[in-house]
Amino acid sequence: MTASPALRFASASGSIQGSAAMGDSAVSPAAENLAALTRPDFPLLAQTACLGQPLIYLDHAATSQKPVQVLEALQRYYGHDNANVHRGAHQLSARATEAFEGAREKVARFVGAASSREIVFTRNASEAINLVARTWGEANLREGDEVLLTVMEHHSNLVPWQLLAARTGCVLRHVGLTPSGELDLDDLKAQLNERTRLVSVVQVSNTLGCLNPIAEIAALAHVAGALVLVDACQSLPHMPVKVGELGCDFLVGSSHKLCGPTGTGFLWAREALLEAMPPFLGGGEMIQDVFLDHSSWAELPHKFEAGTPAIGEAIGMGAALDYLEAIGLDRIHAWEQQLTRRLFDRLQAIDGVRVLGPTPDQQPHRGALAAFTVDGLHANDIAALLDSAGICIRSGHHCTQPLHRLYGIPGSARASLSFTTTPEEVDRFAEELVGTIGFLREHS
Repeated sequence: MTASPALRFASASGSIQGSAAMGDSAVSPAAENLAALTRPDFPLLAQTACLGQPLIYLDHAATSQKPVQVLEALQRYYGHDNANVHRGAHQLSARATEAFEGAREKVARFVGAASSREIVFTRNASEAINLVARTWGEANLREGDEVLLTVMEHHSNLVPWQLLAARTGCVLRHVGLTPSGELDLDDLKAQLNERTRLVSVVQVSNTLGCLNPIAEIAALAHVAGALVLVDACQSLPHMPVKVGELGCDFLVGSSHKLCGPTGTGFLWAREALLEAMPPFLGGGEMIQDVFLDHSSWAELPHKFEAGTPAIGEAIGMGAALDYLEAIGLDRIHAWEQQLTRRLFDRLQAIDGVRVLGPTPDQQPHRGALAAFTVDGLHANDIAALLDSAGICIRSGHHCTQPLHRLYGIPGSARASLSFTTTPEEVDRFAEELVGTIGFLREHS
């Protein structure tokens, strides 16, 4: 198969390294070509919307689009290798198992795991957090123990701990924000104590876009005797993320935000923790021996993977990780930094627009998204009118209701970017937003 433009580019251009790739305001020659080089791999982005307008997709934080390499991997599995894994002696099962476990190896490499035994496939990041809460949490937390969260967390990193607190009597505490919309590290330090057992925190907020200092948080938590779980859903597709550098104990990710299929994700945890944790779900695959009154468990990571997994989806996720690594996460981050600065410049120039979270000047490595409000207008009205112009953005509370409640707003509009986003799309979004605001104000 002919290599995609992105793969040809990646193999020919080497890798951007060091601070120039991560923080300089000038666009490097490699970074400025990313959108043009990768767009041909994403057929969905080539379609036109109503009135013949080109479709502009600015909702990558909700779900990413899929390159042809991922679509072909899914087709190849279902059309050529479809069989159950680990359970058959025939050639189809052997090929399916090899591809499935190969995907696990790719995830391990992507996050810098010590072994693929540390990678547990789940349906999504939400299930991965629930797995930790139900297994490690129920085995280790007692009444009065504390779990430290933040007010910016996605519901997936709030609700599982609320359920755990109701079952065990553990106490949930929440770190606040600075005036600029960043994690208040002083508040975190003040709330850490000898009762803290776990700090569970997002690496990049899906609403504020702030990049949290995970390595520093982990060091502080470990001194207090607590473990650290990282929700990396909004960071993994956009920047290099290695668990050893973060110093965390658990990390979760979701395929559909990584240019992969929906319906699969993963938990990484230190092997010693996984060994000590009881199983999550019971059934086939996760057992060693089954008797009528008791069972023994399979070795890692299969102890946590009951039943037939999402085989094709895991293989597709592996193909997506291959694709991202071929481009280079450092290149992706450098290009998206430039797009984010352009997006903020455009939004901050519009009367009545308020962007949540730190600016690129305040935090150069912040996430490639902007959640915003417009004085006197509802976010859903803004999104609906932009959609009629072929521009897809998100509106609502983005699964961060407590955060929006803290800001005293019911919701916000959000434009989120990708390495496939072009500067022209950012500009057209801003132009259409100005027109949308004018129309809504005139007819309100």
